[in-house]
Amino acid sequence: MTENLEQSNDSIFIDKSQDPVSIFGVNDSNLKLIEDDLKVTINAFGDEIKISGSENNVAITKELLKILLKLTGNGITIGAPDVVSGLKMAEKGTLEYFEDLYKEELIRDFAGRPIRVRNFGQRQYINAINHNDITFGIGPAGTGKTYLAVVMAVSALKAGKVKRIVLTRPAVEAGESLGFLPGDLKEKVDPYLRPIYDALYAILGKEHTERLMERGVIEIAPLAYMRGRTLDESFVILDEAQNTTREQMKMFLTRLGFGSTMIVNGDISQIDLPRNAKSGLVQVRSILKNLPHIKFVEFTSSDVVRHPVVAEIIDAYEEEE
Repeated sequence: MTENLEQSNDSIFIDKSQDPVSIFGVNDSNLKLIEDDLKVTINAFGDEIKISGSENNVAITKELLKILLKLTGNGITIGAPDVVSGLKMAEKGTLEYFEDLYKEELIRDFAGRPIRVRNFGQRQYINAINHNDITFGIGPAGTGKTYLAVVMAVSALKAGKVKRIVLTRPAVEAGESLGFLPGDLKEKVDPYLRPIYDALYAILGKEHTERLMERGVIEIAPLAYMRGRTLDESFVILDEAQNTTREQMKMFLTRLGFGSTMIVNGDISQIDLPRNAKSGLVQVRSILKNLPHIKFVEFTSSDVVRHPVVAEIIDAYEEEE
């Protein structure tokens, strides 16, 4: 962040309609995130928030807090991920668009809470899904690729745009073999599909999800089960696609049927294929990049919506590699 070294002090006054508690966080943890990132000091006294630090960063902090307070005044609950997203947009110089992220509600989760995009990268991802037959989401863990894909699938199902949801991923993980895992095939594969189950449970609830699975409205299966099928009027998601081979990727993409949407997600920095096997996700970018109705969305560490240290870890590994 570019700083003017001249020290400055400024204040914000909290309106009665605004809720500063959610912005401050437990033990002011959210304010500490802002202080650490922007190298400012924030102190709250009654209905006044005092900010001190470099002139430039005090101005940025004031603008960020004003937007966050305005959002709470509109009934939106703010948490640490929102604060982190605001900081990242401030770093990119796009803070003026931060409030716009909260204008569109994608769907409500099982607890009735609205689900919205949390940063510009996620907004591009959702826009790509809405306007293309096949969308590739490529980037590090923690950027919300899987969760948002499931959100869009459930939204399409509820709106009657598709008749079923098909979720799949290759059963390859850190070189481990399914044959050494206990249980039948479903019990062997389920641990690999846990992130998808978790997303469905959060959005639909466990019982509703299981009822839809029993009826075949939601199908969760390993990638090998997709061979030979044509998926019409379906919302199809391939997760962990970095662990597909070229042949598997081609097989999956050619399952696309009429009235269907496909999402392919993966992190090419976490490929668990044998050394002599090339990732189908790496190759597909050059093969399909110029085709119509197909969109590639690239996420970076700045799109991570987990603890800010996660983004720093990703950057550190990328720099070392």
